[in-house]
Amino acid sequence: MSTSVSPLPAQSPADPHVLDNAVWAALTGPHARFAERLGRAARYPLDVCPFSALADPADPGAWEDLAALVGSDTVTAVTGARAAPDGWETVESGQGVQLVDTGLGAEPAPEAVRLGPDDTPEILDLIALTKPGPFLPRTVELGTYLGIRHRGALIAMAGERVRPPGWTEISAVCTHPAHRGRGLATRLVRAVAAGIRERGDTPFLHTHAGNTTAIRLYESIGFTLRRRTNFLLVRTPGGRPAPTP
Repeated sequence: MSTSVSPLPAQSPADPHVLDNAVWAALTGPHARFAERLGRAARYPLDVCPFSALADPADPGAWEDLAALVGSDTVTAVTGARAAPDGWETVESGQGVQLVDTGLGAEPAPEAVRLGPDDTPEILDLIALTKPGPFLPRTVELGTYLGIRHRGALIAMAGERVRPPGWTEISAVCTHPAHRGRGLATRLVRAVAAGIRERGDTPFLHTHAGNTTAIRLYESIGFTLRRRTNFLLVRTPGGRPAPTP
């Protein structure tokens, strides 16, 4: 049986899609209540989500707005941009893939429980153990997060993160290592997706481009690769003293 990952579909740069700049679309749309915005740049509060976004990543003025928004000599994660302009330091860069629901069997999970702010300490412990991606003290406020418990302890979770118009990202999908192989994460993804569909949105998600195991799993349950995505962790210009000799 082949273990290859399906090729990405061709895209036309002349045909932009809301998911091409999902964080900006979310912060100027359904998640506007979270937005810290200055002109053509916006970001989530630092204890909610680490992402910043630009109205047009190719617009130098948007980068100037972002620098003014976050301050000089500040590290921020920028989505949707291929490279930072001159004067900015690229601290880290990477490539991911974006997958969209094209046939997921979404259904509630009777054993799943809704997670809220009171569960944050346990959530953060599970995130630290499994490392599915960034999760901050108020990330749980972004949408519905569901978990499965075993003898009272949180052992698996998944939830909603970025929400551009008509779409909701499924994120923080993870299972405690001692409980893997039981399909818990898949059941939670289906359950979160059921809630997303119920309000009329379509689920989507991201994962690292090199995580072929996760990509194959998501494809097998009804997601389709849509596009490659770029991730930049950048430092704004100015402000740092020269290193001491």
